[in-house]
Amino acid sequence: MSAESTPVPTATSAAAKPTALKNQPDILTGSGAILRSLEMLGVKDVFGLPGGAIMPFYDELMSSTAIRHILVRHEQGAGHAAEGYASSTGKVGVAIATSGPGATNLVTAIADAYMDSVPLLCITGQVFSTLMGTDAFQEVDIVGITMPITKHSFLVTDPADVPATLAAAYLLASTGRPGPVLVDVTKDAQQNSAPFIWPPKIDLPGYRPVIKAHGKQIQAAAALLAEAKRPVFYVGGGVIRAEASAELLKLAELTGVPVVTTLMARGAFPDSHPQALGMPGMHGTVPAVLALQESDLLISLGARFDDRVTGKVSEFAPDAKVVHVDIDPAEISKIRVADVPIVGDAKDVIIDLIAAFTEVSHGTAPDLAEWWLRLNQLKTDFPLGYAEPVDGLISPQYVIERIGQITGPEGIYASGVGQHQMWAAQFIKYERPNAWLNSGGAGTMGYGVPAAMGAKVANPDRTVWAIDGDGCFQMTNQELATCTINKIPIKVAIINNSSLGMVRQWQTLFYDGRHSFTDLNTGDGTIMIPDFVKLADAYGALGIRVTKKEDVDAAIKLANETNDRPVVIDFVVSRDSMVWPMVPQGVGNSSVQYAREHAPEWEEE
Repeated sequence: MSAESTPVPTATSAAAKPTALKNQPDILTGSGAILRSLEMLGVKDVFGLPGGAIMPFYDELMSSTAIRHILVRHEQGAGHAAEGYASSTGKVGVAIATSGPGATNLVTAIADAYMDSVPLLCITGQVFSTLMGTDAFQEVDIVGITMPITKHSFLVTDPADVPATLAAAYLLASTGRPGPVLVDVTKDAQQNSAPFIWPPKIDLPGYRPVIKAHGKQIQAAAALLAEAKRPVFYVGGGVIRAEASAELLKLAELTGVPVVTTLMARGAFPDSHPQALGMPGMHGTVPAVLALQESDLLISLGARFDDRVTGKVSEFAPDAKVVHVDIDPAEISKIRVADVPIVGDAKDVIIDLIAAFTEVSHGTAPDLAEWWLRLNQLKTDFPLGYAEPVDGLISPQYVIERIGQITGPEGIYASGVGQHQMWAAQFIKYERPNAWLNSGGAGTMGYGVPAAMGAKVANPDRTVWAIDGDGCFQMTNQELATCTINKIPIKVAIINNSSLGMVRQWQTLFYDGRHSFTDLNTGDGTIMIPDFVKLADAYGALGIRVTKKEDVDAAIKLANETNDRPVVIDFVVSRDSMVWPMVPQGVGNSSVQYAREHAPEWEEE
């Protein structure tokens, strides 16, 4: 969609209608203009925390009947909640904070959204324009701070500029490659008044995202696909952001080509489909990793050749030609040179590729029997599995697998970062897009609980789980108070191995077992600091502790049946469980069998 002369959304609320009925525009304060702009953009839910520099807007917001405000306990929680809201719906998430530390507390979530292409609108208050540059109380240059981690950051000092700026920010966040946009509004701009003029169109010079790909590039990709003997669809999160899962399924079934889905693309293609090979990369399935390595053609759809997928880049898929499809031209050939570069929206490109392939192949799928013989053998030889812990504690993989099986594919699963994140990506079967939420690029601990909260606000009729580690949970668990007070009944599974598990795994493997400062003492038998069940009770949530395998199912079912408050289950699991397979950092993906040399014998479930 070209942003040049793009019409902006029309009024969607009663509060916006008077402007259209009068010959003269309404005179509004800047804070009133922010509120009306959000209403006209169709925003229904926002997450935030008030403070001095954003107080004029909050004074306006309390009278709104169109927008629900969720008062968080930390601004990072507001940002991650807005991310969860956006990632589970495709809509723009909105987070609000005051100046200074309020704004800087949003930075982690903004960086996270930037890495994972999440459409986010962050509105921050700023000190009076007359005080800017004087080191005034709670003054920071949040526009400058966020410039490298946003699609754009705006500073508004004139109330007349509020409507056009917010309309532009919303457009930027939601079009092209989605991402976060920040609007910083000085306190005097919020307090002063100006005519409210909603722009009939937005013209942003230089911002013209390409949606429709060049026809010759599509034809070249189709020709390569028809000739390939070992092709693979390498699918990234861009397919989910483009809402192109149905088109991907059609293309895959038309061609018979295997599909791998990155960490950010879990659910873009159904795990139950026979052409699904699972997740590639450092902790990917052996079939997915070796399919990429042995392929002669990679069709990369909305993926960015992340280092966690490629391993040592010079050894990645050495015999493969590359068709790289991405809406962001900066990603094309950034890491791996593309033989056929295609800039465009994934949905539009896939639709065109289906037509081009049908024409060039005369509707006949290529003969990939020998390729599938190899891949199916890999599936047989290297199934995902895990060994039962020898310490008598619960297997964390089993817990996560049962959460997925009991809750089912209609649930939403938001994870923190670490071992539990990888196990959740591996052992929960995803059948639809937007069911799996995680911090992929930034790897942000603390993402899980607030992201689940935001997803539940956006999807009140779905069961929403936060699958968290005991380390991650302690970073943002204060948002349980937000959930309880606002009747947001998320389920939290704490995979409690009493340690920073992923760091501990690396210390075990690569630092001769020197576990430097990774013990958390959250559940090692005698010490529980904090006691997560008591903490849950203090927050008004239902707290459950599970230490035996036979009690796992009952706890999950009770959580799923409890919808009058949040639920926290403290699953005390083995700290010696590791994430397998594993490609060590800095080596080629062909070393995926490294895992077999270091892991206990896998048990096929």
